Amino acid sequence: MFAMFASLRVEEKTEVNVLPVVREFMDVFLDDILDLPPEREVEFSIDIVPGTSPISMAPYR
Repeated sequence: MFAMFASLRVEEKTEVNVLPVVREFMDVFLDDILDLPPEREVEFSIDIVPGTSPISMAPYR
C-alpha cells in the first residue's frame, strides 16, 4: 500500500478515505487507518559498489 503513495503528491494532511485506490477497495483496508504514514527523513537505498555485477547462481537444493 505504501508503494502506491510514492507516486502521489500530498501537500497537506490527507485522509486515506479520499484516495481513489482506497475507496475502490474499502473492504481490504483496516478501519483504524486514518491518514498516510509520516514522511521519513531517510529513505531506504542499496549502495552499489562500482565494478560489481549481479550474482547469478542456481537456488539451493
